[in-house]
Amino acid sequence: MTARIRVPKLARRGEIVEIRALLEHQNESGWRRDDQGNVFPRRIVTRFVCTYAGQEIVNADLRRGISSNPYFAFFLRADESGELVFRWEDEGGAAFQEKARLDVI
Repeated sequence: MTARIRVPKLARRGEIVEIRALLEHQNESGWRRDDQGNVFPRRIVTRFVCTYAGQEIVNADLRRGISSNPYFAFFLRADESGELVFRWEDEGGAAFQEKARLDVI
C-alpha cells in the first residue's frame, strides 16, 4: 500500500485548509471469482483515522461499498503547527500509516 497526501506547507493561524489523502489499495469485494469458480476472499479498507497535533479529527468506519484506492478530502482550521498522521486498516489486518507536517504562521 502507498498513500498520496496533499497538505499545505504553510497556513495562517485560523485559516481553513483542505487536506487530501488517497490510499492505493486493491480492494477485493468478495464477489469476484477466479477461472475455476472460487471466490476471491474479501479484503477491503475498513478504517481511516487522521490526527492533527495529537487530536483525532477524522474517524471513519468503512463498509463493503468502499472503492479501491479510497480517497478522502476534508477541511480543518489551522490553529497550530503540528503533524498530521493518517492511518488506514484493512480487513486482512494490514495497517498503513503516513505523516505530513502543517506549519502555521
